[in-house]
Amino acid sequence: FLKISLSSDVHLNPFDLPEKREDESPEDILRNNIINLVALMRIMLNGMSPEEDAIMDRALMETYAAKDITPYSDPKKWKDNIPVLSDLESVLETMQGAEGLTERLRKFTQGTFASFFNQKTNVSMEKPLVVFGIRDMESELIPIALFIVMRYIWNEIRSDLKKRILVVDEAWWMMKSEDTASFLYSLAKRGRKYYLGVATITQDVEDFMKSQYGAPIIQNSSIQILLKQSPASIDAVQKAFNLTEEEKYFLLEASVGRGIFIAGLKRVAIEVIASYTEDQIITSDPSQILAIKKAKAELAAAQEQGAA
Repeated sequence: FLKISLSSDVHLNPFDLPEKREDESPEDILRNNIINLVALMRIMLNGMSPEEDAIMDRALMETYAAKDITPYSDPKKWKDNIPVLSDLESVLETMQGAEGLTERLRKFTQGTFASFFNQKTNVSMEKPLVVFGIRDMESELIPIALFIVMRYIWNEIRSDLKKRILVVDEAWWMMKSEDTASFLYSLAKRGRKYYLGVATITQDVEDFMKSQYGAPIIQNSSIQILLKQSPASIDAVQKAFNLTEEEKYFLLEASVGRGIFIAGLKRVAIEVIASYTEDQIITSDPSQILAIKKAKAELAAAQEQGAA
């Protein structure tokens, strides 16, 4: 479990590069990575003008080149020379017309945000299950953190081909920016080529659907599960999933765990029942959580008394 927050000791460097595959050229790797980094900078800096976009593109290339990471250098040596965000700041400081970009970038390199964003990567994905938790990240930084996490995962997936599943919870956060939404859509479309299954989960279907990339992600999903819906979002859900009136009212009145399972053209009503152990692990009900804590405290007290 990797906790993503400003106070965490988990660090992900947005400048990381994937391992070179046999069918890829160093030029393609660098170009694709810089395109994604420009998109990340647009989110971090709250948008860029066309002129700033061009300056940032050139600055990113120069930042890599300063570390001898170019289309003509040896990709096997790249990993030891990966730059960090402050290296980009140093390059921008030397460029005409980049004063505004440099000033806005400083809060991520020298300010309160530097502890997470201006560090070398210190994690790995060698375990069979890896969870990136963003609950404790400041809300304004969640789309940025998600994009960095997703880019790190995507680089790992491309570097080492094996069967995987990527689950994106609260995926509506990715729809808040066109750049993050576009990246998630691209990942969902290209994942199969890299032996990757992608599942997106959201409680806010309406926000998800507002993005031009939300509907295609849903339409490209081979399996869809709909649980209880609110009256405010049911019309958007009905339209997106072609629900009948009967299915619409079923979802409005569904109790916890009940919903509709959709696979291709087939649909069936389902009820998901958690076992006692599963329920103890996944519950977010405050009354249950307090009851569990109380039971654990009573058990510990009883064990101490028995030992005495």
